[in-house]
Amino acid sequence: MDTSIRLIFPEFARLGNVCRFAVGTVCASWRNTYTNPRERSVAERPQMSETLLIEEQGHVLRATLNRPDKLNALNRELIDALRELFLSLYWRRDIRVVILCGAGRAFSAGLDLDHGKTATRDLTASQGLLEQRKLSEIVIAMRRCPQPIVALVDGPASGAGFALALASDIRLATPRTRMNAAFIRLGVSGCDVGVSYFLPRMVGSAVAAEYLFTGRFIDAEKARALHLVSDVVATDDIRAAGDAIVDELSKATPLSLRLTKDALNHSINATSLDAVIAMEDRNQVLGFRDDNFQEGIAAFMEKRAPRYADD
Repeated sequence: MDTSIRLIFPEFARLGNVCRFAVGTVCASWRNTYTNPRERSVAERPQMSETLLIEEQGHVLRATLNRPDKLNALNRELIDALRELFLSLYWRRDIRVVILCGAGRAFSAGLDLDHGKTATRDLTASQGLLEQRKLSEIVIAMRRCPQPIVALVDGPASGAGFALALASDIRLATPRTRMNAAFIRLGVSGCDVGVSYFLPRMVGSAVAAEYLFTGRFIDAEKARALHLVSDVVATDDIRAAGDAIVDELSKATPLSLRLTKDALNHSINATSLDAVIAMEDRNQVLGFRDDNFQEGIAAFMEKRAPRYADD
């Protein structure tokens, strides 16, 4: 930028620095996400922390937000653990389905306010963008990872916790589920962590505007009426209900699960029916050529559980 322009319009220079920082942050995130999968060893995979319990059983990964005394509010450790988990899942072909739930009586109350005060105090614009991206990158990674994510939303899901639920592919609720975009009630925009992307696409722009402007809670029955959740089940039954969905998903070939999530992600923003059909046609041909396709046909004809090989 010309020196004279800098003197006349110093805010241009500051804006340029912020933009360059934001672009650099996004590019660094993409480089981290798309590292060669063959170069990632088991030792490099995110390990279980005190705040995020990770349990792998066969081809299913269960991630439990584990701060029950804080209603599973997101602090720095939990934010980092969630981000690293979903970034790593992009390359995990051995994991086919993910279950996301919360310990205790809440799914997640959102951002830990103590963390929020610390994270934003005395920060420059560039530093603030970095802190914000550490959180928002979680929902981007959730949509990029190829595994269907089943969220067991038992209890409050507010703010960033609401975003985690919306970024999942399938949501189950219990009678004590309460969801809201709490941001507007905390002195910031009601649009945060991808909620303004997900919610209008799920319930329509008019209904989304009502909840984003007011921060009003959506209870379990209202969530079901709005098709935000697939079902409302008893609190004691939600784990079993989630496992039943996983069993159904496991009947699909690993490749078909990934292709279906990929197609759904792109179809939401597709510009035309032709574009969607072209993508679907490609995916079907890929599925026919998959080694597991014949096993899927045989299992269906023989009325037995399929025995799919890993990719």
